[in-house]
Amino acid sequence: MAKIVIITGATATGKTDISIQLAKIIDGEIISADSMMVYKYMDIGTAKPSLEERQNIPHYLIDIKEPNEIFSAKEFIELADRHIKKIQKKGKVPIVVGGTWLYIQALLYGLSKAPKANWSLRRELYRFSTEELFERLVKIDQSYAKKIHKNDKKRIIRALEVFYLTGKPFSNFIKEHSFKNRRYDFIGFNITREKKEIENRIEKRVFNMIQKGLVEELKNLIDMGYKKAITSSQAIGYKELLPYLEKKQSLEESIQDIIKNTKLFAKRQIKTLKKKEDLIPINLTDRGSQEALQGIVKTIQKEVRT
Repeated sequence: MAKIVIITGATATGKTDISIQLAKIIDGEIISADSMMVYKYMDIGTAKPSLEERQNIPHYLIDIKEPNEIFSAKEFIELADRHIKKIQKKGKVPIVVGGTWLYIQALLYGLSKAPKANWSLRRELYRFSTEELFERLVKIDQSYAKKIHKNDKKRIIRALEVFYLTGKPFSNFIKEHSFKNRRYDFIGFNITREKKEIENRIEKRVFNMIQKGLVEELKNLIDMGYKKAITSSQAIGYKELLPYLEKKQSLEESIQDIIKNTKLFAKRQIKTLKKKEDLIPINLTDRGSQEALQGIVKTIQKEVRT
């Protein structure tokens, strides 16, 4: 069974920087596990590392889809498996990096036996407000509704889709799935920081995105015909700016909405990842990036190279 390295964590914790420095030290190549970085033309709002920031480290599964195309966990597994084999064939270490735990979990433990996506049904569901959809979910699957945020439209729709296709709650499929059988032998790290530091980093990041041209990036997506695309229209950082471009609120109000929603998203990520016993927590607030990196390298040298 192949050994791989997992670097995950909430948004704005510094996963990208750590992973690039790590790849340089252990001769690794990076596979992105980010549900938004797969899309072209969405660079600033997804905090996609530039070619310069990648420091000549090969990155995979970035810029492979148009903003109106669908990218599923199943496709992620298929592509990630392929790249892992290629990387290992070169004698290098595959490093899977990202905050989309759904993708990482699927890669490590496989998918549940729930039915595959029905995009005709999903498009119909996307017409309704998140509030309406969540109310439906509470009625048919209280167990799953308690596990996700009421504004997590993507997961709400997936749960409703499964119920409408099978007549069985999505939570039933999750219970039936085994998370004990690993598809890969891996060593995983959960990059963390103290809550206040993450919040400060999020605020700084959002203002930096605006300065870099996030508004112009969204305008470009709209000009290219992607305003109503399911993906781009639901991405944090883009959807909050639409009311500003439609002259329904000020830029400052939209910026504050991005900050608020990003913090909520990070909070959900932290809650999810905290429960994962297979991940080694690395607190950058306590240790600092360089000290933490040295600790990660030592752990990997003991386990991955054996």
